[in-house]
Amino acid sequence: MNYRLTDTHCHLSLPEFSGDLDETLERAQASGIGTLIVPGIDLPTSRMAVSLAESRPGLFAAVGIHPHEAESWTPATGVELRELARSPTVKAIGEIGLDHYRDLAARPAQRAALQAQLEIAGDLSLPVIVHNRAAIEELLAVLIEWSGGLDPRLRSRAGVLHAFSGELEHAQTAIGSGFFIGVAGPLTYPNAQPLRELVQRVSPDRLLLETDSPFLPPQSHRGQRNEPAHMFEIATTLAKLHSSEIAEVSRLTSQNAARLFELSNGSNHPHLH
Repeated sequence: MNYRLTDTHCHLSLPEFSGDLDETLERAQASGIGTLIVPGIDLPTSRMAVSLAESRPGLFAAVGIHPHEAESWTPATGVELRELARSPTVKAIGEIGLDHYRDLAARPAQRAALQAQLEIAGDLSLPVIVHNRAAIEELLAVLIEWSGGLDPRLRSRAGVLHAFSGELEHAQTAIGSGFFIGVAGPLTYPNAQPLRELVQRVSPDRLLLETDSPFLPPQSHRGQRNEPAHMFEIATTLAKLHSSEIAEVSRLTSQNAARLFELSNGSNHPHLH
């Protein structure tokens, strides 16, 4: 196997993986996944993400409150997120953002939680992992204002719009403000031709691969639990779109992930490889 992929977004701290996590990680390794980023969606899953990353090679964590959980936000939440982020395995604040599609939390609460976590990310010089559903215009306005005030070293790697679902102009605006574009299972869906055309026009040095496991399985696994081992199908689709080889896509997207999350920044932490 001449490639090592990076899954930049997999929710291995969710209950769906509680019964077979070790087997899931073995399948991921056998499928060429060398590094995995595990984002939290609330305090319990953020704690679990850190615990997993501290105990297993190749895993790194992000800590954050998903917009669905925004009404749980309190000042104490922010204090604990800052404390969790002291772990050398924490490479981002996330999953954070806005979701005006499901609206499981009131929109003012979503906005307040987002702003508070962006402040934490800026203070700690960490990029953000951003969720968007039906809120791209408002979200980009917030992110552009935030990234404009960052230290230049963080501004060029401000974060990632995960499982991107906007238009090309939105992607270009985000990239211009230091963000990467996350590509997930929907890239493989028959009705996703507009997304494939968008990805063809995005500079490869701003693309990241992800599974969003256990969600968004690629086409051949529709209806099943998604897991990191399934990312090969997404990577293969991306390689075809850019008339490239899987090894080159792996090299470039893993290099992008390393740049965004500072996965090789001189630390002697044993999980860096």
